[in-house]
Amino acid sequence: MRILAYGVAGWLILAGAYGMVRSRNLVHVTVCLSVAQSGTYVLLLAIGYQWGAPAPVFSPGSPIKLPVVDSVVQSLAFTDIVVSATVTALLLALAIQIHKTHRTLDPDELQSLKG
Repeated sequence: MRILAYGVAGWLILAGAYGMVRSRNLVHVTVCLSVAQSGTYVLLLAIGYQWGAPAPVFSPGSPIKLPVVDSVVQSLAFTDIVVSATVTALLLALAIQIHKTHRTLDPDELQSLKG
């Protein structure tokens, strides 16, 4: 099952990267970036998951004898989700501003941005 999670993560990252490379629209690039970032969530959770392990919540005085799920990886995945939402919102706001000023979302038609 762990190999399947790694495969899904790799496929999501590759599909998002392929979409970003082939896209002719800034909004589509943003959506493809979100798909690629979803692959990082799956990868982080696959790394930190352990079969049959309980959540890392302990009562005072209880002995720790079972392996538990790594809570650091879970918090990294949650942080990745928050950063992804922020980046997506920023890129969509930039796409709106580019469309207002240049009347296009095609990166090749943005002549004033070429240096």
